Amino acid sequence: MVEIKTDAAMDAMREAGRVVAHALAAVQEAAGTGVSLRELDEAARAVLDEAGAGSPFLGYQPSFAPVPFPAVICTSVNDAVSHGVPTDYRLRDGDLVSIDCGAQLDGWAGDAAITFSVGTPRPGDAELIDATRQALDDGIAAALVGNRLGDISHAIDSVARTARCGMPADFGGHGIGRRMHEDPHVPNRGRPGRGFPLRHGLVLAIEPMLMAGGRNEYRTGADGWTLLTTDGSRAAHFEHTVAITEQGPRILTLP
Repeated sequence: MVEIKTDAAMDAMREAGRVVAHALAAVQEAAGTGVSLRELDEAARAVLDEAGAGSPFLGYQPSFAPVPFPAVICTSVNDAVSHGVPTDYRLRDGDLVSIDCGAQLDGWAGDAAITFSVGTPRPGDAELIDATRQALDDGIAAALVGNRLGDISHAIDSVARTARCGMPADFGGHGIGRRMHEDPHVPNRGRPGRGFPLRHGLVLAIEPMLMAGGRNEYRTGADGWTLLTTDGSRAAHFEHTVAITEQGPRILTLP
């Protein structure tokens, strides 16, 4: 069931979103050559703890996962698309890192993701980051009262096709509110004018994931969580929690 939020609920979600933004900023600041993925998780935990927020990631176990998620962020490096589990792996110059983070504050959730390079970017990584960020921006721009979910999906897909990037077909965005994952599912491919109508108070996590190799297939890593490109190409992931309002899209996960 799709839940429409009140203005007060959207304001409360903004506070959860602000915590997410601060956690992502802390993680990016902490990232550098020689820093482990577990240390990045610790940086995010410190921000959540200081804000009195919980993590909707920690202990989360959807049907496809063999074990509960053990961290407060997903750390996806190079050919990892999403859902990467923080390990003792230490970052190297040129690594492409995607961080997905959520926060639960006063009963409301926020969810966002960023991608960045460590040190000197590898050839093509800056373009992949720019395309993925553009896909997010265009998806948000289509999140207007009177549009439909398909308009968001089509906007994202158009950027991916222009950039000749693949996207994992069965993963995308989602509704968000009291829980991190709510209805409706927000595909990253779709036809304009189709799907659930967008109205004031609908809150969505919009999250394009682009794969540089151009393929849409992915595989699951040995940990049962990490999604990896099948051809070893690099991947990027951006996400914001966005409220649809009569005044236009309201991004809830900005600093």
